[in-house]
Amino acid sequence: MKKSFLVLFFKKELLSSFAAHLTKRLASSVALALCGVCLAWARDVALDAHLLAPEPTPVVLDRDGAFITQAGHVTAGARVAYGYWIVEPPARVVAATLALEDHRFWLHPGVDPLAILRALAMRLSGGTSSGASTIAMQVARMQHPRPRTLWAKMVETGVAVAITTRYGHQAILAQYLRLAPYGDSSHGIGHAAWWYFGRPAADLDWAQAALLAAVPQSPSWLALHHANPRTLLRARAALTRIAHAGDAEAGFAETMLADTQPLPRPRRPVFTQLVARLEARARALPRNNVPIDHATLDLRLQTTLSALLGRQMRDWRNFGAQQAALMVVQKGTGAVLACIGSVPGGPGAKYDFASTDRSPGSALKPFLYALALDRNLIAPDGILLDQPEQAFGIANADHEFLGPVLPRQALANSRNVPAAALLRRLTLDASFNFLRVLGLHDLNVPASHFGLGMAIGAVPTRLDRLLRAYGALANDGTWQDLLWFREQQPSAPRQVFSVPAARLVTRFLSDPMARLPSFQRYGSSEYPLAVALKTGTSQGYRDAWTVAWSDRFLVGAWVGRPDAAPMAQVSGARSAAALVQGVLLGLHAIGRADLLAGDFLAPSGRVQTELCARTGRPGACANRQPEFVTMAATTRATETQAHLAIIQPPTGTHVWRNPELPDKLNRLAFRAAVTPAVPQITWLVDDAPAATTPPDKPFFWPMLPGRHRFQLRLPLAPDVSAPVTLSVD
Repeated sequence: MKKSFLVLFFKKELLSSFAAHLTKRLASSVALALCGVCLAWARDVALDAHLLAPEPTPVVLDRDGAFITQAGHVTAGARVAYGYWIVEPPARVVAATLALEDHRFWLHPGVDPLAILRALAMRLSGGTSSGASTIAMQVARMQHPRPRTLWAKMVETGVAVAITTRYGHQAILAQYLRLAPYGDSSHGIGHAAWWYFGRPAADLDWAQAALLAAVPQSPSWLALHHANPRTLLRARAALTRIAHAGDAEAGFAETMLADTQPLPRPRRPVFTQLVARLEARARALPRNNVPIDHATLDLRLQTTLSALLGRQMRDWRNFGAQQAALMVVQKGTGAVLACIGSVPGGPGAKYDFASTDRSPGSALKPFLYALALDRNLIAPDGILLDQPEQAFGIANADHEFLGPVLPRQALANSRNVPAAALLRRLTLDASFNFLRVLGLHDLNVPASHFGLGMAIGAVPTRLDRLLRAYGALANDGTWQDLLWFREQQPSAPRQVFSVPAARLVTRFLSDPMARLPSFQRYGSSEYPLAVALKTGTSQGYRDAWTVAWSDRFLVGAWVGRPDAAPMAQVSGARSAAALVQGVLLGLHAIGRADLLAGDFLAPSGRVQTELCARTGRPGACANRQPEFVTMAATTRATETQAHLAIIQPPTGTHVWRNPELPDKLNRLAFRAAVTPAVPQITWLVDDAPAATTPPDKPFFWPMLPGRHRFQLRLPLAPDVSAPVTLSVD
């Protein structure tokens, strides 16, 4: 019996000891878990206990104040717009906000114990739940959104106390008014005041302030554009509380609530590509706490031109065209007045073809001519050859040749063969680099990659870049970037052409007579005012271009297909030129005809005369062209009885003999220009007579290795031509 008692006693002691040990271990585990929870809570609070705000949202208006877009942030698939930082919150907004959201804001440390007890009591009693979130707690939640859990509420509570202690009540209130949602994706009182009432937050009256303060409780339902009657009830409650606190003016404002209406919601334009381009540029503008950016665009013009482009496209689609782009730029300032990147509803409508690289066809030729004029490789009274011997594998669009032509005719007729010969004289590298200087490309490939094809559109470029480069021709050789915003800091202008070269090329391109015979008169390239224009058509009719400028505007257009497939002979002259003509005539409100085509400023230091198109000299001639030449050239023409010139090949030519050909086939053709007409000329090779031929017949010289000098002389007369030198290897 005694033994059984002892065994039982020891068993109870062991069980008691084990239970005490287990309890102690459990208490330690619970304590450790609580410490871990507290540490995790303290960590989350510490991470969130600071004030931050997203970048303010640029709001973009057109030049007349019409809403275009706001470059909002994208959150959870929705666009969110934020206002600018509020340093001193407006008193009326503060009073209305605190009356509805946290009327003991100045008394508690970020958490309102009375509100928490009230909410808990109402929940336990089964009544309607009452919110206990203070202004500081809402700031914590807006800065770091979390799922609505007990843990999130605990963290928000800790953060609210921490940021209030760290920054003070005034800073917390200002932060709330920067972040609070006011419906329609509008955040922050600065943005909401402009969005709904078109005024700064400091200028809101009592009724407007109360209506806005009512929205954050449920912004998706209470936004002012929704006309929810609950918004009016909450605003009236705010004004009543403020009036009871002693502000009589707020009491009077209650009667104004029903008549206080927000502005109509701004409509975003349908120009998707343009909006995206403006938003990207608006974000890059320098900020000086100004919420609104004014684009240089004119939305009314944009809408009008979009309709015009749509009508034209319906006709072009019958010939295989599918898309088009159009731009209008103000001459002198470079301000973009309209930019249509594509036609809605067609293939590729989502793409911006105004900023898409395509082959420009002949649209780059004017820049080569201007460069050659500046480098004295050509002169207005010089002769260029449109002949098979100059082709070097390049063909004219009509597969014909015009023979000797003035630079004015060669460019106005858009002849490919003289342009390719000119490119050879300029050199591929110099021309390619110059196109880069003009901003037409930013390619990092050697010029030889494109070869002579650069003269006819091998280097891809974009419509916006093309208009910027043509602006240099239109503005006396001064290059400047396009201007998209009034607030944009313009780039420093650069002189890329001389004034005479820019004005000469402009004159070349504004002369309808010079376009004959390649382009008909009185078509889409002729105007009742001074307009210079250049068309371009890429190989296979894949791209059609026209750029034109008057004394006030530059207009450019592209027509083509998104897949770069050929069209049915849709050239620049047959499509884009007609569109540009309609745009320019509309911009100038043409009913007047007081300006004549080609009536641009004349190049200084030159005199106007008429030259023979085949020789570049005054005198009797069936085809005479007006041109501006230097006084020295006029004097030489007057003093010289006869003009002799070797017009093929150009001086400095380097040729190679083909050792596999017979000697009689290794020969080079020389051609001459002589005025007045004479029966015969003598060819001098290395100062020795080599042959006598009629002036209109070629002289075939058997190529001999070395460097040689060639001249012309009239029989029994002292007149000789300028020498032409060439090398043979």
